[in-house]
Amino acid sequence: MTQHVSDVMTSALVTVEPQASVTAVARTMRDEDIGAVLVIDGEQLRGLVSDRDLVVRALAEGGDPNTMTVGDACSEDLVTVGPDDDLALAVEVMREHSVRRVPVVDEERHPVGIVSLGDLAIERDSESALGDISAARSNQ
Repeated sequence: MTQHVSDVMTSALVTVEPQASVTAVARTMRDEDIGAVLVIDGEQLRGLVSDRDLVVRALAEGGDPNTMTVGDACSEDLVTVGPDDDLALAVEVMREHSVRRVPVVDEERHPVGIVSLGDLAIERDSESALGDISAARSNQ
């Protein structure tokens, strides 16, 4: 049976506007216990910012995290998948682009979910170390 991205994606999205400060986004990540948030401009997906992006693109560059915006730190050259795409496509996209998370968007590029390497590990190989860790983390 073909599995779709919607079968494994996280649909409880945490989003921020591009003008949010790096500090505010870091606090959101801490409070929500997540490693990435989607950056939206209105209803359109503009980017994705991970905890690593905040460190590498903001803090390591010497930016003031209280005044630097997440729009300056986010990845804007995104690859996306749709909720009805085959799960195999999400795997292929992650491999081809060396990314751990892929936003899921509808036809109008409105974000509807995010699929992560951990989501795929739980679904495809729950007995693997990554599947084990990801499953334990999602149950917390």
